[in-house]
Amino acid sequence: MSVAETHQHVGSAPVPAGETILSVNNIEVIYDHVILVLKGVSLQVPRGGIVALLGANGAGKTTTLKAISNLLHAERGEVTKGSIEFESDKVQSLSPNELVRRGCIQVMEGRHCFGHLTIEENLLTGAFTRKDGRAAIRADMEMVYGYFPRLKERRNSLAGYTSGGEQQMCAVGRAMMAKPKMILLDEPSMGLAPQIVEEIFGIVKSLNEKEGVSFLLAEQNTNMALKYARYGYILENGRVVMDGEARALAENEDVKEFYLGVSGGKRKSFREGKHYRRRKRWLA
Repeated sequence: MSVAETHQHVGSAPVPAGETILSVNNIEVIYDHVILVLKGVSLQVPRGGIVALLGANGAGKTTTLKAISNLLHAERGEVTKGSIEFESDKVQSLSPNELVRRGCIQVMEGRHCFGHLTIEENLLTGAFTRKDGRAAIRADMEMVYGYFPRLKERRNSLAGYTSGGEQQMCAVGRAMMAKPKMILLDEPSMGLAPQIVEEIFGIVKSLNEKEGVSFLLAEQNTNMALKYARYGYILENGRVVMDGEARALAENEDVKEFYLGVSGGKRKSFREGKHYRRRKRWLA
């Protein structure tokens, strides 16, 4: 039996410790009734945890997040097997709005701010499901500005004229305005300068520690994700091929070579590298 069929655990714990807020159990996703994209994906996110979903472009990270947030139907995709549980309730049949009301919110890849609205108007759109009054919403707006002082400076600027980093901050801030229990964050580092990426990940860590928000991060930037996450899953060709504590994954030789660009021994020749990739142990 191949490792792709019995995926590899790294480190001491097979799953993250603590009460589970999200449980994805052996799901398959098919697009257009024929294209199998996810093949038996399982993962867990502990309440108050940060979990990284890692892998190359096309590995299935975004599809996994959209399966959780019920956004697949807009792209003619569906979960055909398995189950998804949020706070112990099966949620595949809920609408995206109902899931947002329960506290599970996705921040899409590419930021997706409303360019014709100001930063503050964008943030207010995140509160559209709330019924707790203007004072509570205003208090949370100030909370968001506390974490993102740059947004406070640009609050009256049209979002379409702000920088990529400011738009990413706006997208995360808008999610926080919905009072989330969990945020699904898709490729937060994409297209941003390294120091901006570091700043955004630092804010994610603060929101996790101080506001108790759980995060599932889909990231190609493996190095950055493993620096801030506590646990990680690596996807390849729609399967989870390896998972473990973030520190153990970061120290694993295969992960170093194929995802962090670090080789433990002497540099291999191109031919040796190709041979090594063909026999890479987690491929079926």
